Amino acid sequence: MSEPVVRRPARAVVRAAAEQLAQVGVESPEYDAAELLAHVLGATRASLVLVDDVPMTAIAAFDTLLQRRLAREPLQHLTGVAHFRHVELAVGPGVFVPRPETEVLAGWAIDALREAQAAGVAEPVAVDLCSGSGAIARSLADEVPAARVHAVELSAAAYAWAERNLAGTGVDLRQGDFATAFDDLLGTVDVVVCNPPYIPLEAWESVAAEARDHDPHEALFSGQDGLDAIRVLERRAARLLRPGGVVGVEHADVQGPDGTGGGAPAVFSATGRWADVRDHDDLAGRPRFTTARLAR
Repeated sequence: MSEPVVRRPARAVVRAAAEQLAQVGVESPEYDAAELLAHVLGATRASLVLVDDVPMTAIAAFDTLLQRRLAREPLQHLTGVAHFRHVELAVGPGVFVPRPETEVLAGWAIDALREAQAAGVAEPVAVDLCSGSGAIARSLADEVPAARVHAVELSAAAYAWAERNLAGTGVDLRQGDFATAFDDLLGTVDVVVCNPPYIPLEAWESVAAEARDHDPHEALFSGQDGLDAIRVLERRAARLLRPGGVVGVEHADVQGPDGTGGGAPAVFSATGRWADVRDHDDLAGRPRFTTARLAR
């Protein structure tokens, strides 16, 4: 006997779920609803238009996941997957879920490695500090195969996810504190890149529920002004980089050059160690990351 079906096309199931998600403040309700249904069906979002009858078993599984998403559990925890540039990452509880905004920072680091290659460096060296899931390091290794990529993560839980995502990539992954990592690379690195914690402690209530309630707090918060980790990063990058090497660090949109005290760019320009200190916008036009070149 064939399995009973609900005579509703997938688009109707997605539409009804999206309306519920929108009511609780999910930022991308249509996308999330479609991703959940595609996950349950073992299909792609694009192929859902071809599904005219959704099986009852799939409806039940979908409703279970939908209730968890309505409670603001991250979409990526429900599917177990995060997409970042051209790679797919395994994610879940204990690791920061990579955001699309960080793809722009990773793209800058990839371009910087390629520029080093064009300048005659056959195997440029990159270091990804605060690696988390390994998203940036994985992208560097994927898009600049000749680069020697190193990554470090302090949290044991996040390290386990990074280890899984970086297996077989050739990335040198270590567990430890980014403030003291890679003494063996001092003065030899071409590119340092970092997505550190940068949310001020006082901003707790403004953080989206998905991040505040599910991402590790050590990956989110960094002192009263949110810049504590970036100050540490500035000092460590200055020791890791070769003269002329470059650093890129993500920050909150309120920590750009117009932020209090000059924001993240001022952390670098105030020390006198850096040239070409610049701030860059994300795809939404918001200040998102600072880059600088080691002057000495």
